Amino acid sequence: MENELFLQIFAAGIRKMLQRSGMRQEKLQEVRLRAGRPLLVLYDGSEFALTEEGKLTKKIEEGYQVRREDLNETLECVSGYSLYAFDEEMKQGFITIQGGHRVGLAGKIVMDGSKIQCIRHISFLNVRLSHEIRGCADEVLPYVIKDREICHTLIVSPPRCGKTTLLRDLIRQISDGSGLAPGKTVGVVDERSEIGGSYQGIPQNDLGMRTDVLDCCTKAEGMMMLLRSMAPQVIAVDEIGDAKDSQAMESVIHCGCKLLATVHGNSIEDIRQKPLLGQLMRMHTFERYIVLGKGTESGVVQEIFDDRGTRLYGRYAV
Repeated sequence: MENELFLQIFAAGIRKMLQRSGMRQEKLQEVRLRAGRPLLVLYDGSEFALTEEGKLTKKIEEGYQVRREDLNETLECVSGYSLYAFDEEMKQGFITIQGGHRVGLAGKIVMDGSKIQCIRHISFLNVRLSHEIRGCADEVLPYVIKDREICHTLIVSPPRCGKTTLLRDLIRQISDGSGLAPGKTVGVVDERSEIGGSYQGIPQNDLGMRTDVLDCCTKAEGMMMLLRSMAPQVIAVDEIGDAKDSQAMESVIHCGCKLLATVHGNSIEDIRQKPLLGQLMRMHTFERYIVLGKGTESGVVQEIFDDRGTRLYGRYAV
């Protein structure tokens, strides 16, 4: 690995292991540190343990055993030796660092009534790398745009199959405009800082010239805030799920604003079986369903359907 800025967030010993590994950063997805457990990486879609010599191995037990000192030093590097400055962000369970990368945290939770007061004895870190793939939405953009207008679109994907990466590039292209449609004002509710990867309020990923971002805001509240304050033509959210999200989406649509969203799922049939999403399908809330699957690259599109369930695109014959 050659990106020194990214490597600087790790403890010195782990930094050397990553440097020796020869891994390419564009293929590295996660680095997991657990106290007293092997150092694991998710690389090019597969899990490996990393040895002290910097070798990748499928024999997990041979991986370097992460020490408490490694975790503490990494936390100091991540926070610039001012961990207290990230208290509010840590309550969300993660810290977003320069470059849009996200460091997930777990340990002892201290509660104040029903609210999280802080996290202590942090013993688990998950460094998730943010990857921009400009142009990955080229294939689906003609299906999302009809008569120069954006269709309400739901991206359906299993975990780690590129739904956020695809959504990010869709936002960028819709915001900047193309031969298919003029640029639109896009409002993004980035609840977990994964879409824009904002660092000190500035998105580290390119979301286009007409995009406004609400960072670390819940989806339901964020959609309503954007409608009231930023007059978006399109609103984009990641991983919808509960009734509050559904109610906010209805408000977005009734206000004449277009909606881009993602959800975990394996197929269009899977979505039909889920109570909330099934109801949205029966109401024809979304005009396009983009179904992703596992492949060698992020955002491999398997199928695209319209609001009536008619297949518009299929990668494989059925």
